[in-house]
Amino acid sequence: MDLFSRSWTALRAAVDELSDQDWERPSGCTGWLVRDLVCHLIIDAQDVLITLVTPAESEPTVDSVTYWELVEPPTGEDPLDALIPRLAAAYGEPRWLKFHFDDVGSAAGRAAELADPGARVGTRDEVLTVGDYLSAYVMEWTLHHLDLIAHLPSAAEPPDETLAAARASLEKLAGAPIPASFSDKDALLVGTGRRAPTAAEKAALGELAAKIPLVLG
Repeated sequence: MDLFSRSWTALRAAVDELSDQDWERPSGCTGWLVRDLVCHLIIDAQDVLITLVTPAESEPTVDSVTYWELVEPPTGEDPLDALIPRLAAAYGEPRWLKFHFDDVGSAAGRAAELADPGARVGTRDEVLTVGDYLSAYVMEWTLHHLDLIAHLPSAAEPPDETLAAARASLEKLAGAPIPASFSDKDALLVGTGRRAPTAAEKAALGELAAKIPLVLG
């Protein structure tokens, strides 16, 4: 839960530091501007709030790693993906989108701090503990932090410890470690298809190169 708070606090701080011009820059999510990504983060924060008040009685079916499904790369045809830019544009001035993000985001952060990590919750037709659910979101926040600052070279990066935790989860999903020659950031970017590996990186990956990228859904 500590890593959830660190990753979410860092991401919210990065959004808070955006200039008016930054909102119109491209993000690391193909086809989305920074404003579109922040709109998506509002929906993510709402999902956290909803899940934390959706108790479950049955045994857990997934944990912090198996919570993530491996899906096909986005094609741009998903109705929700197309809806996000329209929602973001409807806010008009960035300050209104920023206000809503801060309002819902701070509530999600408080709810996570107050939640019982041993309690069970239901989401996406699965059951898992609150602790595992929040741990899974360390991956989400860290990857989207990298997406947010993809074209903002002076912006602060995610905390080292959350980069390391997200990498560890990705390696479990891949079923093999990513070579130590990759920094945590590069392991995440290459491992999830946010950038293509260089020739040297592909050689270092060996057989793992055939499994990458892993697209999380």
